[in-house]
Amino acid sequence: MCKYFIFLILVSVNTVCGQPNNLDILLRSLEDAKDDTNKVNLLYNIEREYFSINIDSALYYNTKCEELILKIDAHEFKHRCFHEFVRIYHAKKDFKKALEYCLKSIKVAKENSNKFQEATSYRAIFNIYLNLNMNDSAVKYAIHSINLTTEIRDTTNLATNYGNLCWLYLDLNQYDKALEYGQKGVKAGEQYLDTVGLLIAINNLALCNIRMNKNEQAIELLKRQYEIGKLVNRERSVRNALINLAYAYYSAGDMEGLEKSTALLNDYNNNANIDDYNKCMQYISNAYNYIYQKKFQLAENQLLEGLKIAKAESLIDPLLTIYVTLSKVKFAQHEFVAGNYYEEKWDSLDQAEKDNKLSEYEAELKTKYETEKKDNQLKLQHAEIAKRKGFNHAISVITIFILIIFLLVYRNFKQKQKLQQQRILQLEAEKQLSAAEAVLKGEEQERTRLAKDLHDGLGGMLSGIKFSLNTMKENLIMTPENAQAFERSIDMLDSSIQEMRRVAHNLMPETLLKFGLDTALKDFCSYINGSGVLKLNYQSFGMENTRIEESVSVSVYRIIQELVNNILKHANAGFALVQLTFSNETLLIDVEDEGKGFEVTALDKQKGIGWKNIHSRLEYLNGKLDVQSEPGKGTSIHIEINR
Repeated sequence: MCKYFIFLILVSVNTVCGQPNNLDILLRSLEDAKDDTNKVNLLYNIEREYFSINIDSALYYNTKCEELILKIDAHEFKHRCFHEFVRIYHAKKDFKKALEYCLKSIKVAKENSNKFQEATSYRAIFNIYLNLNMNDSAVKYAIHSINLTTEIRDTTNLATNYGNLCWLYLDLNQYDKALEYGQKGVKAGEQYLDTVGLLIAINNLALCNIRMNKNEQAIELLKRQYEIGKLVNRERSVRNALINLAYAYYSAGDMEGLEKSTALLNDYNNNANIDDYNKCMQYISNAYNYIYQKKFQLAENQLLEGLKIAKAESLIDPLLTIYVTLSKVKFAQHEFVAGNYYEEKWDSLDQAEKDNKLSEYEAELKTKYETEKKDNQLKLQHAEIAKRKGFNHAISVITIFILIIFLLVYRNFKQKQKLQQQRILQLEAEKQLSAAEAVLKGEEQERTRLAKDLHDGLGGMLSGIKFSLNTMKENLIMTPENAQAFERSIDMLDSSIQEMRRVAHNLMPETLLKFGLDTALKDFCSYINGSGVLKLNYQSFGMENTRIEESVSVSVYRIIQELVNNILKHANAGFALVQLTFSNETLLIDVEDEGKGFEVTALDKQKGIGWKNIHSRLEYLNGKLDVQSEPGKGTSIHIEINR
C-alpha cells in the first residue's frame, strides 16, 4: 500500500511538472532549428503548449509558423496552421478574425480534397456563426457538418456535432430540437467513446434543462460532466460544470448544493490562469452563494469585482447577469435607489444588445441578399428589385420604431435619474458610514482568519515536526557534534513556533474575543513590559461588567496598539501610560509618554498608514481626538467615543 501511494505521488508530480519542462525543451530546440518542416512542427508544438497557459504567446508562435509555411511553401501544413488560428481567435472571442481563418482553412481543405479537414473546419465555422448571431448560417453549416461527418464515418466527432446543434437550437429557443440533439450527442459520445464530444453534449443538454426549469435533471447531468471532466483533466468542462451547477442550485433553491459547488469552483480556480469571462462567472457564482446566506454585502463585493472585469473587457453576458443580480441584492438591502439604478443599467444594456443583434441579423440578411443577387442577377433582376424595396422599407420602419422607443426610454431615464439624484444625496452620509464599517469588519475578519490559520494550521504542523524530531532523537545514536546541531535545530524550531504565535496574537488577540477589551489591553501592556523595551502602565476605570460591542472593542484595541507602537518607534521614552475610562456612556482613552515629543502641526503632513488607520477607525466610531505635544516634553493623546 505504501509503495502504491508513493507511485501515485510520483505520477502526480511528473504530470504537474511535465508541461513546463516540455515547453522549456521545445523553446531551447527552437534556437538552433533550421527553416524546414521540422521547425514548422516545432512551432506548432510550442503553440499547442502555450494555448492553455498564455493565449497571446500561442498567437505569436502560430504567426511565426504561418510565416515559415509561406516562406518554404509547405502547403501540406496550411490547414493545420489556419485551424489553430481559428481556435486561438475563438478563445480570444475575436470571432470575425476566427471566421476569416476558418474560410481559409475550408478553401485549403477543398484544394487538398481532404474531407476530414473539411469536416473539421465546418464544425468550427458553425460555432463561429453561432457566436456572431448569424443563426441561419449556423444551422446550414451544422447540418452540412453532420452530413459530411457521417459520410466519412468520423464517429469520433459525431457527438460534438450533435452537441453543437443542441446549443444552436437552445439559442433559438427551440427546446424540443435542442433536447433531441443533446440526447443524440450523449448517446454518440458513449457509443463511440468520444469523451470530448460527450462532455460538450452533456454541458449543452444540461443548459437546455436549466432553461426549461428542469433543474434536477440539469444537476444530475452537470455532476456527471464534472466527474468525467476531472477524470480526463479537461479544465474547461470541469469549470463550466461547476459554474452551471452553482446557477442550477441557485435556481432550485438548494443552498447546500450551491455552497458546495461554489467552494469547489473557488478551490479549482485557485492560482489557475483563467480568462476574464470565467473570472466574472466565478464572482457571480460566489454572489449567488452569499445571497442565499443573506450575506448581501459580501455578495455585492463579489459582483462589483466581476463588474470591473466585465466592463473593462466588454463581456456582455456576464455584465447583464451582474447588473440584474446587483439590483436584487440592493433591493434585499432596502437600498431602492441603487436597486433601481442597476435595474435600469440592465434594461439599457439588454435593449442595446437586442438592438445590436437585430443590426447584426439585418447585416447578415443584407450580405446574403447581395450574394444571391450576384448569382442570379440575370434571371431574377425584377424580383430582386422588388425585394430590395421591401427590405429598405422594412429597415426604415424598424429604424423609426427603434428611434421612437429610444426617445421614450431616454425621457423616462432622465426623469428617474433626477429623482434618484435627490434620494442619493439624502443617503450619501449613511452609505459612507456603511462603507467604512464594511471595510473595517472585513479587515478584522481577515485578521481573525489569518490568525486562526497560523495558529491551527502552521502551529500544529510545527509542533508536529518538533514532536517527530524529539522522537527521532530518542531513537538515534549521534556524535556529540551532531547532537549539538540537532539541539540547535530544535531550539530554532521553538523560536519559530513562538514567533508564529506572536504574529497570530498580534493579528487577533484571543483574549480580546474571549474576555473582552479590558483583559486584552492588560495582556498587551504586560507583554510590552515583559519585553523590557518600555515600562508601560495600564489603568482602567468603570470597565467592570461593561459590555462593549465586538466591532468597537476591536477598533479601540487597534487604536491603542498603534499608538503604543508609535511610542516604541518614535518617542524614545522609558515610561508610558495607557488609561481606559468608561463613564456616562462615553469611552475615554488616554495615552501618554515622557518621550522626545514633536510639533503637533507635523501630523497634518503625516503620510504613514498607521496614523491614517487611526483616523479611519475614529471616523467609524464617531470619536474625537486631541493631541498635545511639544519637543522635549512628551506626548498626551486623549480620545472620546460616545457609545
